[in-house]
Amino acid sequence: MNVEGDVVLIYHQEKPAVYARIESIEPDTKKDWYRVDLLFLTLPAQAVRWILKEAYINGETFTMNGEAMRIEALEKVSSKKKSGEMVRSVEGKGGERPAKVIPFKKQP
Repeated sequence: MNVEGDVVLIYHQEKPAVYARIESIEPDTKKDWYRVDLLFLTLPAQAVRWILKEAYINGETFTMNGEAMRIEALEKVSSKKKSGEMVRSVEGKGGERPAKVIPFKKQP
């Protein structure tokens, strides 16, 4: 299940629309529904509250004003220091894959 602090991608009509961070998930007064506070990562940032079922929070398609919406979890990325170099690893189906981060160099 997506949890507080997760960054997700919101799809509108099956097209990626905006990234958001889940700020909180609290039970609603209606059984099996939750109040989900999202911070849309736009300029300026926008805070919204959606009332959703658990299945919708976890990626099942739902409608809002008759338009298809979906919340997709993003893969978690972690940074680790290794031998004085910054190494990034992506958690996925194949485990961790280390990748070397190459710093930008100023041009004279």
